[in-house]
Amino acid sequence: MTLRSVIRQYPAYRDDIGELVTRRPLPGPGIDQLDPFLFLNHHGPQRYAPGNRGLPFGPHPHRGFETVTFMLAGELAHLDSGGHESVIGAGGVQWMTAGSGLVHAEVSPESFKRSGGPLEILQLWVNLPSRLKMTRPAYRGLTRDEIPVIALDEGRVRVNLVSGEFDGRTGPIESLTGVAMMTVEMQAGGSLILPAPVGRSVFCYGVRGAMQVAGVACEPHHLVRLDDQGEGVRVQADSEAVLLYGHAEPIGEPVVAHGPFVMNSREEISQAIRDYQSGAFGEVSL
Repeated sequence: MTLRSVIRQYPAYRDDIGELVTRRPLPGPGIDQLDPFLFLNHHGPQRYAPGNRGLPFGPHPHRGFETVTFMLAGELAHLDSGGHESVIGAGGVQWMTAGSGLVHAEVSPESFKRSGGPLEILQLWVNLPSRLKMTRPAYRGLTRDEIPVIALDEGRVRVNLVSGEFDGRTGPIESLTGVAMMTVEMQAGGSLILPAPVGRSVFCYGVRGAMQVAGVACEPHHLVRLDDQGEGVRVQADSEAVLLYGHAEPIGEPVVAHGPFVMNSREEISQAIRDYQSGAFGEVSL
């Protein structure tokens, strides 16, 4: 198997939202997107005190893409105008297809605001091609127990497979565009080769710990950009480490983003704003 090489690393920059610690490697200096991956917010890790106000993400709209939210610690309550509602704890994942448009809220459940505790969240935005931007909105929340765990390297590596295929297993989410996503937990000395099919964009973000990606030292909170000259990526942990990893087919279409809307043209953005203001996205009451 031919392995990919590192082109460049992009450090996340701090962009806290109130008291919520937030790092953002994408978009950032030198990189606008990694088609079709548009955006990543890394919230935490931090500890909330008892009697806290919780997360600040009250009702807001989206159109034209998907959000994938990985709960590394804490709890998150989801509610949207499509009638979907769930509370996801540590190890769980929320996969929401905004499609033609909806309003959703991502807030802390009352139990978390009352008792506090650790919190760490990764939220990734994945673009949709023009043919799917107006698809019907959808949502699925997965608990830790619903996500297959693949143990490798004598137990020193655990791959939590959310979507796509790896090592003969298939993740529970069937992405509209065939996106593969997983988190990788590694003990010091653990190593593996992750799939990177020819022609697909690879998303590789070091959440915590020291590791080597394609033989290059990768610091925490760095997005690693790889070339397209191989079919796999070798990763080795120098300490206990966590990696967010995925791959997807590039869309290759114009991207016009305005706040919570991602479309192909300014005209479509204007229409999204009008549709939202007219109430076409529905509403959420907390």
